[in-house]
Amino acid sequence: MKSVPIKKDSNYTITITGLGSNGEGVGRVDGFTVFVPYALPAEQAEILVHTIKKNYAIGKIVRIIKASPQRITPRCGLYYECGGCQLQHLSYEAQLDRKRQQVIDALERIGGQKNLPVHATLGAQNPWNYRNKMQFPVGRDKKKILIGCFAQGSHQIIDTRNCYIQKELNNDIVNTVRDIVQKLGISIYDEDRHLGTLRHIVGRVGKAGECMLIFVTATKELRRSKEIVSLLRKKLPKLVSVQQNVQTYRNNVIMGRETNLLWGRPAIKDTLGTLTFHISPRSFFQVNTAQAEVLYKKALEYAQLTGRETVIDAYCGTGTITLFLAQKARKVYGIEIVKPAIIDAQKNARDNRIKNAEFIVGDATTVMPQLYKKGIRADVIVVDPPRAGCTPTVLKTFASMRPKRIVYVSCNPASLARDIAILNDVGYKAEQVQPVDMFPMTSHVETVCLMTAKSSGKKQ
Repeated sequence: MKSVPIKKDSNYTITITGLGSNGEGVGRVDGFTVFVPYALPAEQAEILVHTIKKNYAIGKIVRIIKASPQRITPRCGLYYECGGCQLQHLSYEAQLDRKRQQVIDALERIGGQKNLPVHATLGAQNPWNYRNKMQFPVGRDKKKILIGCFAQGSHQIIDTRNCYIQKELNNDIVNTVRDIVQKLGISIYDEDRHLGTLRHIVGRVGKAGECMLIFVTATKELRRSKEIVSLLRKKLPKLVSVQQNVQTYRNNVIMGRETNLLWGRPAIKDTLGTLTFHISPRSFFQVNTAQAEVLYKKALEYAQLTGRETVIDAYCGTGTITLFLAQKARKVYGIEIVKPAIIDAQKNARDNRIKNAEFIVGDATTVMPQLYKKGIRADVIVVDPPRAGCTPTVLKTFASMRPKRIVYVSCNPASLARDIAILNDVGYKAEQVQPVDMFPMTSHVETVCLMTAKSSGKKQ
């Protein structure tokens, strides 16, 4: 094995040439790749290398020798401790440029797409206080209650009183709960010993300002729950729902399967465009409502619907994109393997008086051939898969239906690029790509890609 040219616990001077997928600076020392959190492209810095792997190393900034003109002072005083954001030290305009470049790099390196048009990232009008959903772990430091994000790469809780990417009402929820838990002496979960009660709190804020609070507990019982609710109602006038979710397993999954209503309504409402959605504790709903509308409108634009088309939404979740499409299509089929999500989707369709959307529980790989056998042909397929992307079998199933267009919505440029390459081999050409900044101040980027059927239907 080739020897590594750098040593652990040694200082080096490095020039940063790019950003990694997690927002860290990337450079080379003697030709060896080094990742440096909080370093920016075009910067020169002295770093201390603290981790060495086979093909890369990780270092931390000792001092910046030459700073980027795009470097700014983070708004949040906890930024360098907390793991919730990765790009607050980079100007917002530069964040949008870098996210576009992240998409381009993945498409070229993984997907082999050298000349695919990638448009400028669609940024948020307000890149702050956008998250309508908060889920923070709860811990204890001696007698002090801690609620906030985990520190980067650890389970150390950074006590957070004003998170700048959360809706202000979610911050009010955090601070109110902290005071009440402290006052009433509520038992806090200890993940090392698997003892105690309160593990997480989850807040959800609707567009009209109403909010929901969910206590995630490691026990079936939440002591003094009536007193907790009474104090919450006095402090939070916009609170309309208090619930308890039971998560007894010793793992990192935040919510369990059992949810009990402690007070108020079982769901809150939010809107996307002209559509209204009921959001229950475990419902999926985009955390940035304003940018979700931007994303879905772009997907609808790429679908090029005239009102005569049959559309399949292959990973429909609770039906948000499906119902957007249904407003412009003849018929839309939403497919989702998670049954509770389909139940939510059906309810959302009824509430919005949409009758041309049909929701089916099952794996797209199985359901789509069944639809094909029934004589159903998709003119357009829309897909918004999990971060891992689609399996080759699912992608080939899409191609077998021979839709005119495939609109691929992705939260991961790497899996998008891989799947574009697979679809290219089975007869679909990527035409254009639109990045959307759904999560300002973080390294994440959403992308919408339009693919069209090649005339021959064969590999070119």
